[in-house]
Amino acid sequence: MEHWYQLSGVDVQAGPGAASVVVLGDSITDGHASTTNGNDRWTDVLAERLQASAATRGIGILNEGIGGNHLLTDGLGPNALARFDRDVLAQPGIRWLIVFQGVNDLGGLALRGEVPAAAHARLVHRMEGAYEQMILRAHAHGIRVIGATITPYMGSDYYHPGPSNEADRQAINAWIRAPGHFDAVLDFDKAMRDPSQPERLRPAYDCGDHLHPSPAGYQAMGDAVPLSLFTR
Repeated sequence: MEHWYQLSGVDVQAGPGAASVVVLGDSITDGHASTTNGNDRWTDVLAERLQASAATRGIGILNEGIGGNHLLTDGLGPNALARFDRDVLAQPGIRWLIVFQGVNDLGGLALRGEVPAAAHARLVHRMEGAYEQMILRAHAHGIRVIGATITPYMGSDYYHPGPSNEADRQAINAWIRAPGHFDAVLDFDKAMRDPSQPERLRPAYDCGDHLHPSPAGYQAMGDAVPLSLFTR
């Protein structure tokens, strides 16, 4: 079997200086298209970098990515807001939260055909509200919240996005980048996009479905996270 059907986490005893980073995400965080048994998801890359530095060696990564997960609606697993208490606030030692989620909401809106412009605007507004709620709930527990921009998915074999979907993604990413929302930002969009076609993944970072990164793409994402975020 190549899946962990029963094991959902590993709890360890650690000294008082230890801390956790929870990553709330979807299949790109869960590791779709990474190497089977290769531990080369972007969160694995980040964990290795944290362990290699004396200043961050006591920090662990808790991967709470679920393939197909949404911010707002249930699907493959409960939506991110519904699982926030269990998968974020209840985790031991948490000091930081990375939120990298939303592509399934964006892509799913017009999966079965284009919808009116008002539906696109409503989705963007609701997603921004979900991010705000996460930030407020995390701050109430002393957790620093880091937002990650949504990576390109134009050409996706599953979602078949059009110009309206791309405009939604740009609007959400502008909100994530804007000061006064998240405590810090990981610009995965900038790290992963094709410079000549910024609405698409860079070919070397594309697993082939134009949505999920390749192992090289996951490496680039893990390398794009500044370790200084966890030493302040």
